[in-house]
Amino acid sequence: MTRRTNRLLITVCAALILGLAGWLMLNALRDNIVFFYSPGELTSQLKDGRQLRLGGLVEEGSVQIEGLQARFVLTDGEGRTEIRFDGALPDLFREGQGIVADGRFQPDGQFIAATVLAKHDETYMPREVADKLKERDLWQEGAGQ
Repeated sequence: MTRRTNRLLITVCAALILGLAGWLMLNALRDNIVFFYSPGELTSQLKDGRQLRLGGLVEEGSVQIEGLQARFVLTDGEGRTEIRFDGALPDLFREGQGIVADGRFQPDGQFIAATVLAKHDETYMPREVADKLKERDLWQEGAGQ
């Protein structure tokens, strides 16, 4: 083999190895990516059991708590999603509160939250949730500044 052929062979092998490593990394990350949606953006295609984050406001009069089981409706003014959560809710959780629920849709269409996050002080709300509420004129001025 000539020198030129050796360099070409090494370059091609290095490119294949890097390509394989990149593909393996992206494939592993795909399972760990969690997308954020508001209830109005949900479609039947998103309700296939993949991990999702839903953000919005807890609907007034929708909270039902029995022991450590909670059911409530999350809304963004355009859509509504019923959520079930087994565990202790955050201290700041209440009706009208902006929250983010992380979980999956079950085959029967019910959203089971693994975690529920409420804003941690009077000035914080996730930017995506605030933007969705502003689009639907549900944003309370001064709440997210």
